[in-house]
Amino acid sequence: MATAKKAPAKKAAAKKAAPAKKAAAKKPVAKKAAPAKKAAAKKPAAKKAAPAKKAAPAKKAAAKKPAAKKAPAKKRTPNAAFMKAMTPSAALAAVIGNAAAPRTEVVSKLWTYIKKHGLQDKVNKRNINADDKLKAVFGKSQVTMFELAGLIGKHLS
Repeated sequence: MATAKKAPAKKAAAKKAAPAKKAAAKKPVAKKAAPAKKAAAKKPAAKKAAPAKKAAPAKKAAAKKPAAKKAPAKKRTPNAAFMKAMTPSAALAAVIGNAAAPRTEVVSKLWTYIKKHGLQDKVNKRNINADDKLKAVFGKSQVTMFELAGLIGKHLS
């Protein structure tokens, strides 16, 4: 690998030498030695960077070995508390209906209502602008989507 890095340096030196040859006809011989010194100064810097790059992949490979020995992940089963059918309050029932539903379906129905009525804020999509029905559920005119589940929980029993 070290030879591969030296080859581009030689090419770069050769490219610098070509303009230097043109300049050599016009300038004295003392100027030719300066590009050679610059190229020599750059070569040790490239060698110092190479060991650091080799060390990083070795750490990554060591980190991957223990992960490969783990058993395949089991399929997740939903928590029973999320799947329990809950009855919505009168305010929430005006939005999603009177039927008892699990929390996951309540959130899904609420998002369907929000998208159907275009209540998602146009500038910041994380915000929901409440209409009259949703103000009764949320208690304020605008909420973030992260507050949504907490506010709905108060209306389920």
